[in-house]
Amino acid sequence: MHCLTHLPRLHMHDEKDNAIEKLFWGRVDLHAATAYLSMPRNGISHRLIHRLKYHGDQEVGERLGALFADELRESARMSELDVIVPVPLHPKKLHVRGYNQCDCIARGMAEILGVEVSINNLTRTHFNASQTRRGRISRWSNVKDIFWVREPEKFEGKRILLIDDVITTGATIEACAAALRKIKDVQLSVAALAVPA
Repeated sequence: MHCLTHLPRLHMHDEKDNAIEKLFWGRVDLHAATAYLSMPRNGISHRLIHRLKYHGDQEVGERLGALFADELRESARMSELDVIVPVPLHPKKLHVRGYNQCDCIARGMAEILGVEVSINNLTRTHFNASQTRRGRISRWSNVKDIFWVREPEKFEGKRILLIDDVITTGATIEACAAALRKIKDVQLSVAALAVPA
């Protein structure tokens, strides 16, 4: 209960032109974008995401995803969805970690929103180094043209919610969106569990 009451929620889901949407202006055509938590270094949200990504605590991702979804289903801008698509890991990284932290978040969200999760249609085609210590230009170079949609027809005409764990510069989301926006009649929204404070 202590953790839940002290989570640094951002409450920006219904705020048009919020900070996350502004991050993508001129880069990606999005229906809406949001983030659930602010992530100050060594704060509660930082520790929780660290447990999710590096300590195998998948339950943290599912629980936070469910809490996030509970807020989103009340949002006029974010509640009408057809499919949730987590940002994929490369198979090599997936093998090493054993799971994709974005899949955990998406599963928690899907349970509350009653929306299907598509895990294998958007794929990462190249193994690349961690983005953690890179700047914006370096991050973009690291992820440019590394995502591909296997069966685009499955996403045609869909309202897609693309899920990431943390948005820093937005380079990974931008690269995913470049692949998804090639599909006919896609409406793309973005939701991140957290953004650095």
